[in-house]
Amino acid sequence: MSESTVQDMKLETAYSAVSDLYKGTGIDIHKACREMRQKSPIFEGDFIKQFGVPTNAGMEQSARKNFAVFRYADVMAVLRDASTYTSGFIAKGFGKAFDGGLTILAMDGEQHKSVRTLLQPAFMPATVNKWRERMDEIIRHDYLEKMVSDRKANLMDFALSFPIRIMYTLMGFPEDNPEKFRSYAAWALAMVGGNQIDPKKEQDAMKTALDAGKALYDSIMEIVVTRRAAGSEGDDLIGRLLRCEHEGRVLNDHEVVTFCRMLLPAAGETTTRTLSVVLTLLFETPGLIEEVRADRSLVAKLIDESVRYEPIATFKVREVAKDVEFYGVKVPKGSFIQCMVTSANRDEDVFENPETFDIHRKQKPSFGFGFGPHMCIGQFVAKLELNCAVNAILDLFPNVRLDPSMPKPVIEGAQLREAHEVHVIWD
Repeated sequence: MSESTVQDMKLETAYSAVSDLYKGTGIDIHKACREMRQKSPIFEGDFIKQFGVPTNAGMEQSARKNFAVFRYADVMAVLRDASTYTSGFIAKGFGKAFDGGLTILAMDGEQHKSVRTLLQPAFMPATVNKWRERMDEIIRHDYLEKMVSDRKANLMDFALSFPIRIMYTLMGFPEDNPEKFRSYAAWALAMVGGNQIDPKKEQDAMKTALDAGKALYDSIMEIVVTRRAAGSEGDDLIGRLLRCEHEGRVLNDHEVVTFCRMLLPAAGETTTRTLSVVLTLLFETPGLIEEVRADRSLVAKLIDESVRYEPIATFKVREVAKDVEFYGVKVPKGSFIQCMVTSANRDEDVFENPETFDIHRKQKPSFGFGFGPHMCIGQFVAKLELNCAVNAILDLFPNVRLDPSMPKPVIEGAQLREAHEVHVIWD
């Protein structure tokens, strides 16, 4: 793909391409996992292969021994032990699109701990909660209030746009041209699209991913240089990175840029997909929308239960750093182990009636935002965005409900699950 083509890339096109890439073969992943939980707690082989979607290992996946675990305790044990089950392999798969730049997903050990310590304060509740008012203003004023008179919408049009606008604003990108955010998000998605399992598509997809990664790098660099020259002020992420010290020195421009760029592929589209799931379950569960509309304290429970019941990322992959054993099965060093998050979240030994969507269930840790050292660094931002969005929809769209003249939303995808459309009407 030429540089001019990358510059002209549309967000909707990039988003759809990633959705198609991770949609898979149509095999029911919940059913497949349920059968494995019941008959065999560990699978010897590439369990993911049947679904036809890539993993973060890219083409490396087929070159190694693979195993899969399905039960809650086993998934937790793997994800919490970052010394035995490592992530550095991602640099050779999905991480190749970063062309040597930093990506926190592919870090292990002290490097990961150091970078996580540097970034974490900007994403903790004490900081994130200060953003609520600005988030709410963007969601309501810039998006939903303009839609009120239409009395109908595909809420996924809104869901695709607002998380990008919010996250890029909170990171410190200039707000004078919000449409630029859509280009940045399209490039970030193109980087995700470089992770292929079809050898015939790998070269072209990676070329596009690298071109998009360079375009994103150059754009962020322009912002960082301008911000540093202006004095590096502000409580946003870029401002914080420009001022902070790391390993006894101030970060240079390249480091600030690569820190920011590594966060962007997940900064918008995961919230988009999660909102589609939250809304689908809210509208389709009998009596739930009336209950939540009357008691907004239930919105947080709605989000948590949605993430348990239908996690966007259905599995996590780790590389085994030393020989281990599960249920008498030897897993040799260098193997990949596939942690089936969507299975663990419905483990009958942990969750009562796990196949039932119930926002009133006693909350237990689930794996929708990961677990352990690599737990999603932006989870509190995402939850606040989702909370603001659901509340604003209920406030501004009276008696909002699914549009009976349009197809009902369907949650699908072997990985990156979502409902592609959520058509609603209101009074």
